[in-house]
Amino acid sequence: MSNTALLERPAVRTSAPADAALNSAADLPAARSPRGFALYVGLDEIKAAEAGVSLPLLVDALRRTLAELAPGAETHATVALAPHGSGGRDLDVVRLALQEPGAIARTKAAAEEEQADEDGGVTVDISRKRVLIDGESASFTYKEFELLQYLVLREGRTIERSELVSALWQAQDDETPGERTIDVHVRRLRAKLGRYEDIVRTVRGIGYRFDRHADVVIRYGHGTPSPDRF
Repeated sequence: MSNTALLERPAVRTSAPADAALNSAADLPAARSPRGFALYVGLDEIKAAEAGVSLPLLVDALRRTLAELAPGAETHATVALAPHGSGGRDLDVVRLALQEPGAIARTKAAAEEEQADEDGGVTVDISRKRVLIDGESASFTYKEFELLQYLVLREGRTIERSELVSALWQAQDDETPGERTIDVHVRRLRAKLGRYEDIVRTVRGIGYRFDRHADVVIRYGHGTPSPDRF
């Protein structure tokens, strides 16, 4: 078969104490209580065969282990099928195929990001250290991105030239700019921003500022905890 496969099976997470899930019950509303749990296993048939087992054998072994530990427990096993050539981690494919809410939410967010990349405007992707302008990757140098990022992360605050120099250049750097030389770096940055150059504002006599702008999307990366982490 063409699968990426999973076993949705009761088992104890090894990354936390065995009673961690039970302790989490105290955080649930009074009307709710744990009735079981799911273990997602990201393992395709080829990888299982390389380990000298098969998916049915793994399912059976897990069920027998559970029967010994908790004879009254009921189980249900599901194998998630994926088309040939499906990319990504096996576990992610499995979770999405089984409609795990967290996986669906991340997939939806990724699709929305891709759509946003195709739209107009500027995307400052902090997590990937890149800038997209009207859907195209801009050729920013490392220092140009650091300069823009520094302003973006301090939205609404005017940053003095001296602060930019001390924050972005080390004292031992061969090309540490003076406070006025920073203007040259800002001009180069604005030139690459093209028609969006005004997102970096000049505060006369002081320095520069980034304000909230309708044409700019700031992407910080995905940090939403997985719902299956106790």
